Amino acid sequence: MTNPQAPFQHYFIAGTDTEIGKTMISCALLLALARHGARAAGMKPVAAGAELHVGDGAWHNEDVDLLAAHSNFRAPPELANPYLFRQPIAPHIAAALEGRSIEIPHILDCYRRLAGMADAVVVEGVGGFRVPFDARHDSADLARQLGLPVIMVVGLRLGCISQALLSAEAIAARGLRLAGWVANHAGAAEMPFADENCATLIDRLDAPLLGRVPHLAPAQAASALPYLDFSSLLPPLLPPSAAISPSSNLQQE
Repeated sequence: MTNPQAPFQHYFIAGTDTEIGKTMISCALLLALARHGARAAGMKPVAAGAELHVGDGAWHNEDVDLLAAHSNFRAPPELANPYLFRQPIAPHIAAALEGRSIEIPHILDCYRRLAGMADAVVVEGVGGFRVPFDARHDSADLARQLGLPVIMVVGLRLGCISQALLSAEAIAARGLRLAGWVANHAGAAEMPFADENCATLIDRLDAPLLGRVPHLAPAQAASALPYLDFSSLLPPLLPPSAAISPSSNLQQE
C-alpha cells in the first residue's frame, strides 16, 4: 500500500553530461522523500558498465546499486533497471555488442508498474539529456514519453553554461517542465569563477536553483543533502516517527 498522507511527485533526473553527480543527487532526493514519509524507489532504466559479483553470481552496476541502497521501497530489480549492459560505453553501442535493443515501451511499462507500487519514483537518466538508444531514439524521447518534471544536474566545469542552457532548451522543446536544477562541483579541482558561472545560470534558467554541492570525497548522498533544498518539490515534513528509513528497505506490498 502507498502512503495516503501526502501526494508525492515522481521526477526524472537529467544531467548536462556524464559523471557529473546525477546518481548522488538522485539518492539525496530519495533520502528527502523518505524523510517526508514517502515510500520512494529509484529507477535507472538504462545502465552501461557492470561487474560480475562472485557472491550472488549477478552483474551489478554501481549507480543501480546506490539507488537501491537509498530507496526505502525495495523495487523488483527487473523494474528498477530494465536494461543493464556490461561495457561502460554509450548505451546504443553497448546494446549492439550484446545483440540487444533498448525498447522505450518496455521501460514505460516497467515505470508504470513501479509507480503503481511506490509513492514516488526517482528516474535517473543516462549520461546527458540526449543519449542515443538506437538509430532513431534517445534518452530525451524516453523523458518526453514519461512526461515527468525534470531536475537537471549541472556539473560545474568549463563549458557548463552552454551545456546547461542547451539541455534546458531540449527539455522545454519536449514539453517538459524543468522543476529545478542543482549545481554540483563534481571535479576535485575548484572551477575558476564558479560563483559567476552559477550567477549566470540563475539569471538565465527559468527554474529554481535547488542547491550548490561542493566537491565531496567521497561523494555521498547523505553528505550532499545539507546543501540541497527540495522543499519546493515535497509536501510538508512528517514527524520522524512517520518517516520510513531507507535502511528498512521495505518489501513491496
